[in-house]
Amino acid sequence: MAAAREFPTIKAIRSYVIGGVGSGGDYHNVKGGHWLIDSPISTPCSKWEKYRASRTSWGINVLGSFFVEVEATDGTVGFATGFGGPPACWLVHQHFERFLIGADPRNTNHLFEQMYRASMFYGRKGLPVAVISVIDLALWDLLGKIRGEPVYKLIGGNTKDRIDFYCTGPEPTAAKAMGFWGAKVPLPYCPEEGHAGLKKNVEFLRKHREAVGPDFPLMVDCYMSLNVPYTIEIAKACEELNINWWEECLSPDDTDGFEQIKRAHPTIKFTTGEHEYSRYGFRKLVEGRNLDIIQPDVMWLGGMTELLKVAALAAAYDIPVVPHASGPYSYHFVISQPNTPFQEYLANSPDGKSVLPVFGDLFLDEPIPTKGFLTAAELDKPGFGLTLNPAAKAKLIPSTYLLTPPTASLSPPTNGAPAENEAKEVVDGSKAA
Repeated sequence: MAAAREFPTIKAIRSYVIGGVGSGGDYHNVKGGHWLIDSPISTPCSKWEKYRASRTSWGINVLGSFFVEVEATDGTVGFATGFGGPPACWLVHQHFERFLIGADPRNTNHLFEQMYRASMFYGRKGLPVAVISVIDLALWDLLGKIRGEPVYKLIGGNTKDRIDFYCTGPEPTAAKAMGFWGAKVPLPYCPEEGHAGLKKNVEFLRKHREAVGPDFPLMVDCYMSLNVPYTIEIAKACEELNINWWEECLSPDDTDGFEQIKRAHPTIKFTTGEHEYSRYGFRKLVEGRNLDIIQPDVMWLGGMTELLKVAALAAAYDIPVVPHASGPYSYHFVISQPNTPFQEYLANSPDGKSVLPVFGDLFLDEPIPTKGFLTAAELDKPGFGLTLNPAAKAKLIPSTYLLTPPTASLSPPTNGAPAENEAKEVVDGSKAA
């Protein structure tokens, strides 16, 4: 019997911060005036008035985007983008790289487990798992390129010939005109704005319902900003508006709260999961059957490797999986799975009224929905089918600039005060080593 052919191993990992705004995996790192950051949106920080005007005021874009390349011994390079900026690059090289160099890139389950368990003492959720996610996506991109196949063919093939999309943005009428089957809008006002804010929320949704008509699906994104009593009250107040679902009403940690709101409104649909991490986090969300859809983000929860496990878990409870945004990374997943009925498109244009690439100008050929759908044929390229835009390469800042320590040491502080002149010289590079 002939032996299996030798498969390339991982030779190098490179990471970059994406400079400027509007490119890469941090959706919120956009120019001022963009609807995503500068329109009224209820957030966990809206309880403080000074953080209501713009989401950047409390730091939603502070991390920025980053980019990872994984090179194999045959010269093939897989890559992916996500959010995390300089801290993400630090984690890639100071911690996770040790598990990757020399490894077989096909061992995605093994590599995920090593990175996840090694970072468990400070990770489990949030940035560390998001960094693992981007590494994992780069590995899948690499595998697809080595094998000459799209990622969706590697994870089960297509279960449908096209993906139908709904659009998240500020103008449901625009989403309807562009051919999306439904629209999702952010809730503008938070519980701390009292009865007046509640009334304005209802009128806001009523206006959109009247604009799109009674039968066009309309969803509401609450971005973790509500509590159980408020959710129950606003869902009741909007019953006649036929809201298709209420999304991410509660803190991601308030899993018991979803049971309470579902008990209060058993026929109303509730969804969440965008800010949950790993199969362990999603186990708590699905086992109570209190959610009608779960919405993991493949760039955050643990990558494609972990998303497949979450999808299998949800399928055992007959709960659909509809990923949060994430462009083609989500598209390859959705088209390959039986319990993924449709996909979100997050409007990336400043006014939210046109379809633009999710990752800005980072790639030359990012697939985007046309007339509200995307076909399997549009995903038939090796890996995730993305080509780095040569013009965007100038925005990639190699992490070596961030990780190399200063060559000059600082003088000890005097009486607790920093050695300001020494520090300035090191930062400015004006002192020789």
